Amino acid sequence: MNKLILIAFLASMGFGVYAQEATITFDSLSIDYGTINKGADGVRQFKFTNTGTSDLTIKQVRSSCGCTIPKKPEGTIAPGASDIIEVKYDTNRVGPIRKTITVTSNASNEMVALKIKGEVIDPEKPSE
Repeated sequence: MNKLILIAFLASMGFGVYAQEATITFDSLSIDYGTINKGADGVRQFKFTNTGTSDLTIKQVRSSCGCTIPKKPEGTIAPGASDIIEVKYDTNRVGPIRKTITVTSNASNEMVALKIKGEVIDPEKPSE
C-alpha cells in the first residue's frame, strides 16, 4: 500500500512540474498606424503579459522586411509580468504599410505573428 501511495505521489509531482510553462498573451496582435505623414514617428509598441506559470524568454523577434525594426525585451519575464516589443517603421517610405513581425519564445505558443498596417503619405505631393 505504501508503495502505491509513493508512486501516486511521485507521478503527481512529475505532472505538476511538466504542466508549468510560459504563455505569451498580447493585448493586440495588430497595430494600425492609420494614415501618417512621411517622416512621422514610426515607433509603436506591442504589450504582452506572461500568463503562464514559469518564466518567459523571448528568443527572437524578426520582421518581414528591413523597413521595420523590432526590438525584443532582454532577460526573462516572470509569470504575471508584462513587457513590450517595440517596432519602428521607416516612415520615409511613402505608401501602404503591411508588415509581419514574428516573435519566437519558450512559451507554449512558441511562435506568434504580429501585424502592422497603415499608409504613409507625403503631404507635400498632391494626391493623384
